[in-house]
Amino acid sequence: MTTSAVTDETKQFTRTPGQRHSLAHIPGEDGWPVIGNTLKLLADPIGTVALFHEKYGPVYRSRAFGYRSVSLLGPEGNELVLFDRDKNFSSAAGWGPVLDQVFPRGLMLMDFEEHRLHRKALGVAFKTGPMKSYHDALNEGISRRIAEWHLEGGGQGGGAEFAFYPHIKQLTLDLAATSFLGIGLGEQARDVNGAFVAMVAAAVGVVRKPVPGTQMWRGVNGRKTISAFFASEIPKRRHGNGADLFSELCRTTKEDGALLTKQEIIDHMSFLMMAAHDTLTSSVSSLVFHLAANPQWQEKLRAEMQSLGLRPGVGLPYERLGDLNLAEMAFKESMRINPPVPAIPRRAVRDFEFKGYDIPAGTGVGINPLFTHRMASLWPNPDQFDPLRFTDEAVRGRHRYAWVPYGGGAHMCLGLHFAYMQAKTFFYHLLTTSRISLAPGYKPQWQMWPIPKPRDGLPIRIERL
Repeated sequence: MTTSAVTDETKQFTRTPGQRHSLAHIPGEDGWPVIGNTLKLLADPIGTVALFHEKYGPVYRSRAFGYRSVSLLGPEGNELVLFDRDKNFSSAAGWGPVLDQVFPRGLMLMDFEEHRLHRKALGVAFKTGPMKSYHDALNEGISRRIAEWHLEGGGQGGGAEFAFYPHIKQLTLDLAATSFLGIGLGEQARDVNGAFVAMVAAAVGVVRKPVPGTQMWRGVNGRKTISAFFASEIPKRRHGNGADLFSELCRTTKEDGALLTKQEIIDHMSFLMMAAHDTLTSSVSSLVFHLAANPQWQEKLRAEMQSLGLRPGVGLPYERLGDLNLAEMAFKESMRINPPVPAIPRRAVRDFEFKGYDIPAGTGVGINPLFTHRMASLWPNPDQFDPLRFTDEAVRGRHRYAWVPYGGGAHMCLGLHFAYMQAKTFFYHLLTTSRISLAPGYKPQWQMWPIPKPRDGLPIRIERL
């Protein structure tokens, strides 16, 4: 079934605002006129969902971000929606209202057979050969940038203090430009990166039409800039031998042997660039905070990295990524506490039942990793940072959908191995050269929507070892 077919089917079953009775049997509340519960969720996403769960249980209806939906909380709801054995849920129709003006037709906005075909084609760019090439660029770029951070403020001895979040965001953008696009860090990269920043901001802008001066207007203009850049580059990339992801996609063929079309490449690259840097920026920032706040864990990860026996100044070999088990557990724990995608929307394309409730086709359906990842019944002392929650034994004892930072099922994040590779490489270079710390008593205030980030930029201190 193609995305357009799913969208048509969804529209066929979508209720109009006058038909609220179709969800009247589901407990919940619509909130304020027009804005619904949007402001509550923006101000306190964890507390608001916890309160709704306490009042209404694991299935409730609410209205936020412009439309009414039913939330399914907990690992069972995650499994039903993400595994989607019966193909009940459209990702395209769920994410469409958020992304379709600036990231249309990305992989997340495709469903079922069309999604399978495009995912298989894109998967070529994440095989071992291309990944090794990306990793070479990561090693070089990360090492150079961390050395520059030490010089911030002109300090050669006592270390440097700076806001980490904007620095890591710029680094991940630059790394995406080199690894994914194969372009240097000059003016062209700055224009491309600026366009992506505007597009991401537009995706969650309050005004949903491109009215001049609004985030959506800037995002739509950013989309034009990106599309023009990709369109101009595709012909030369098709006939070149570049090892970056963009070049790989330009030469990729579908099952019928046809190359991806120019528009398909533009749409996929726009989405992949967004996914490659924004979610990773969030997760790396979260782990930097937790390692700075828990120096005993910082030392444990450093000891693991030093035990690899690599010469100082030598990059982390691709073949040794799998040896950083504790670093991987710490990264997973940071994404448990602050999942890079705190909520995942879908739309039902047919009637379904969950926990005794009959839910009609056309209903917006959402799951909430942010809530599930903090359920005390699954994660004792959920606010405590403890990477040992992800030992093999601990993982075997939990529901397999208790931890879903990358989604699951057919829509499991295609680039998750790239994310692990980049995170491990970053922390290897950081922790084998540097010690990070926070001001006494410091605690960041996290903005959770649409992707978690520290409101104050996460001020840290970095010192040479």
